[in-house]
Amino acid sequence: MDLVPALHEPLQQPLKSVLGPATAKVMAEHLGLRTVGDLLHHYPRRYEERGQLTHLADLPMDEHVTVVAQVADARLHTFASARAPRGKGQRLEVTITDGSGRLQLVFFGNGVHKPHKELLPGTRAMFAGKVSVFNRRLQLAHPAYELLRGDPEESVETWAGALIPIYPATAKLESWKIGKALQTVLPTAQEAVDPLPESLRRGRGLVPLPEALLKIHRPHTKADIEDARARLKWDEAFVLQVALARRRHADAQLPAVPRTPTPDGLLTAFDARLPFTLTEGQQRVSREIFDDLATDHPMHRLLQGEVGSGKTMVALRAMLAVVDAGGQAAMLAPTEVLAQQHHRSIVEMMGELAEGGMLGGADQATKVVLLTGSMGAAARRQALLDLTTGEAGIVIGTHALIEDKVQFHDLGLVVVDEQHRFGVEQRDALRGKGKQPPHLLVMTATPIPRTVAMTVFGDLETSVLDQLPAGRSPIASHVVPAADKPHFLSRAWERVREEVGNGHQAYVVCPRIGDEEDDPKKAGKKKPSGAPGSPEDAAEKRPPLAVLDVADQLSKGPLQGLRVEVLHGRMQPDDKDAVMRRFAAGETDVLVATTVIEVGVNVPNATVMVIMDADRFGVSQLHQLRGRVGRGSAPGLCLLVSEMPEASPARQRLNAVAATLDGFELSRIDLEQRREGDVLGQAQSGARTSLRMLAVIEDEEIIAEAREEAVAVVAADPELTHLPALRTALDALLDEEREQYLEKG
Repeated sequence: MDLVPALHEPLQQPLKSVLGPATAKVMAEHLGLRTVGDLLHHYPRRYEERGQLTHLADLPMDEHVTVVAQVADARLHTFASARAPRGKGQRLEVTITDGSGRLQLVFFGNGVHKPHKELLPGTRAMFAGKVSVFNRRLQLAHPAYELLRGDPEESVETWAGALIPIYPATAKLESWKIGKALQTVLPTAQEAVDPLPESLRRGRGLVPLPEALLKIHRPHTKADIEDARARLKWDEAFVLQVALARRRHADAQLPAVPRTPTPDGLLTAFDARLPFTLTEGQQRVSREIFDDLATDHPMHRLLQGEVGSGKTMVALRAMLAVVDAGGQAAMLAPTEVLAQQHHRSIVEMMGELAEGGMLGGADQATKVVLLTGSMGAAARRQALLDLTTGEAGIVIGTHALIEDKVQFHDLGLVVVDEQHRFGVEQRDALRGKGKQPPHLLVMTATPIPRTVAMTVFGDLETSVLDQLPAGRSPIASHVVPAADKPHFLSRAWERVREEVGNGHQAYVVCPRIGDEEDDPKKAGKKKPSGAPGSPEDAAEKRPPLAVLDVADQLSKGPLQGLRVEVLHGRMQPDDKDAVMRRFAAGETDVLVATTVIEVGVNVPNATVMVIMDADRFGVSQLHQLRGRVGRGSAPGLCLLVSEMPEASPARQRLNAVAATLDGFELSRIDLEQRREGDVLGQAQSGARTSLRMLAVIEDEEIIAEAREEAVAVVAADPELTHLPALRTALDALLDEEREQYLEKG
């Protein structure tokens, strides 16, 4: 967080003589560091002690690394090559060691002279380069290096114990060059204005900000690093929570029309029709929602529910309550397939209550309309008319609902399904269609750990549905190691045939459609993470399996004679709908599909799912997909097919998915395995800093405490009039107009 004007100075101008335009340019382009403040908040990733050298044995393949090690030996070889036919080619091979492992460095041609003079046995240095494999040995080709000479005055002990910061670097700018640039700007850290209120800082025993910045970049002891980290984590958590608390506070000031259902209205009639009783969880969450709807400021609620926990039922009852109260409700779905499906299932659940204005419709009935981009002109005109007149109480659609042409008679509630696919701008555009801000219910089937919910969805109150409705069956999940044990895959197809033989249906999911032009660049885009020639490498390099190819192979091979159909995102909407209808009606045995079926597809008779190349999907996505089976009374089976070797991280991820059906547990695993930034997506739009020091899973306590402190601060002083430094930090975190749009991941 760039806190004061001195820290806002661009790196390129005042420091030309120090950083040089080339360094400043690389910092801006490759690391997003443009001001003195940005650079001060570019924290070391870790620290090396000169006496405890990096474990060379643990170096990751294909990654840019910085290591501190000692030269064991250096040999200059001459060889003949096309460029140097007389045997005058030169290659310098230097072996470095850290006591635990050895690593080969290679320099060629004219590049050998300087290292040959400098990298003598016994020399210690920092080396930076990309790890590759040659002749089955790890090596760095032409690494950059910086000799660690140590001050002649320094005793061996101090030298060995000194902490060297290792910065997140790029191939174009090594860690030690960033360190040198930081030396230059470090004196300005004294001018950093502290965003934490003094009472809070003292109460928590945190060091002042200038001291924290000095200690993070130039620690003398490990305790210095701990002090600095504790302080900088608090900054990130607190400033972000203040931004969210201010947003909640501002939303609470907005006026909204209270919506209370009329006794003996549409909701009562609907509840009377239900062939089952709601779970305790559904009743509890419904009460929370109805309480919010009855207030005169807009509800902002996040409804988290495991796949199949009955979120749609809860949302529908909220929509019916609003229609009862004279308003309209809109449900926003991320895809046309899902919008059509929600429309179909809601109309089915409501029966004659969805036939408002029609012959045979019930007295309390309303109209439920669908609005998507691909509708015919006449149907679209009619839907728009029904919304404007108020004839339609409920509309279900894709983001076509946000278009300017769409006018509502009296929009009272917006329900957003699968929040992570919609930006806040889209949410707000739809909310802007009400005469006063409508109430907002956001639903997600991706379980979100509590801290992430507090960080990413911090402006929403949260309700969790954690019970499955009665009659839902357990799902057994197994990993099918196709490369190690091909007969397991044959057995998987036999299981599919058995399920179909018992009158059930199956999904086969593939990562790719298969009608793309064969572009070798696209096909093998993932970086290989194993050594060349390893099974892991082969599995990663092969293009992901495609729906069209797999469907063809299955129809001619292991599933011959079964009714196999395909479904993917590039099909025409009518064709997609027809395929889904046939599958739902039981006219298709096996549906080979992409992840278009990930969200909301409901076919209770489908009992088995085979996910091909399962290692190409994320943990949460696999969990979502698996939730499509076991939706009826027969138990579900999910088979995760992968060619990755047993010891690979990809297989461990699949084993974790197979081992638990608890989505919250899986979302923690997912977060631990990926950097938070990926999970949060653009979690804080406008926050160039994003989260640098705070780890969302590990720092749960700090986030929870920061939230409490932030709520108290904002309640006492919503405009932060008495806390100008905090205000400045907020402005740096969020450009003024962006505070409205804290982008949700």
